[in-house]
Amino acid sequence: KKDAFANIGGFLCTRDDALAQAERDLLILTEGYPTYGGLAGRDLEAIAVGLREVMDPDYLAYRTTSVGYVVDRLHAAGVPVVRPAGGHAIYLDAKALLPHIPPLAYPGQALCVELYREAGIRGVEIGTVMFGFDPHTDTEKPAHWELVRLAIPRRVYTQSHMDYVIEAVTAVKARAAEIRGLKMVRAPRFLRHFTAEFARL
Repeated sequence: KKDAFANIGGFLCTRDDALAQAERDLLILTEGYPTYGGLAGRDLEAIAVGLREVMDPDYLAYRTTSVGYVVDRLHAAGVPVVRPAGGHAIYLDAKALLPHIPPLAYPGQALCVELYREAGIRGVEIGTVMFGFDPHTDTEKPAHWELVRLAIPRRVYTQSHMDYVIEAVTAVKARAAEIRGLKMVRAPRFLRHFTAEFARL
């Protein structure tokens, strides 16, 4: 639904008749009969536009250039980022930026909080909150990486928005030593990174 611009839904395509039948069988178990509806015409049109655009080399060059611009400027400002830049997101290295916060005090989540407090920028932690808990053994261990992903949606932001992100991240870096870790106060057993609640240490 993301690159295809649809608000909801999607579709599967296959040339394998057996796989198509298996998909229909699973659909009946989980959603209902294939004849129960489907996507509205507006959503199908949005998907078609999105899929055409995402294959346009000029568009792809613009998108990767925008992400690369932010990554290069942050790197030049001394912000630890994953390089080379990817195509859809900037990845901040929270472990390197906040070395005083131990992994089980969730440096990635703490950085997400600070970016939101500083500038209203929402990121997602990709680290111990997301990957550190094993629900089968009830144990938690630090993840290898403590990253923050700043995804850049298609056709939403301009160059001035990219500059705003650079300024905000740089401002947070300037006060990184003051940022405190977090403790998890509530979390579900599975997929806790979606709905866990935190308090500052």
